[in-house]
Amino acid sequence: MVSKKVTVKNPTGLHLRPAGILCNEAVKYKSKVYFKYGDNEANAKSVLSVLGACIKSGTELEFVCEGIDEEAALAGVIHAVESGLGE
Repeated sequence: MVSKKVTVKNPTGLHLRPAGILCNEAVKYKSKVYFKYGDNEANAKSVLSVLGACIKSGTELEFVCEGIDEEAALAGVIHAVESGLGE
């Protein structure tokens, strides 16, 4: 298991388009990919789970990856969030 914290930079948070981009990145990997926010967690491979988290700009997320390609998965989702998820 590997994890890393990142802050959401998107001005409008994780609405449908950036949530879809995040999910598309996460499903590339066989590892379980999820993020923690507050006392909750959301499956990064599920658009509904990501949207249900209601993540706003400036929110700190801790991404956690578990599985055979966990290092690559973590690097991929962190890069996607840090690059603005298409915005």
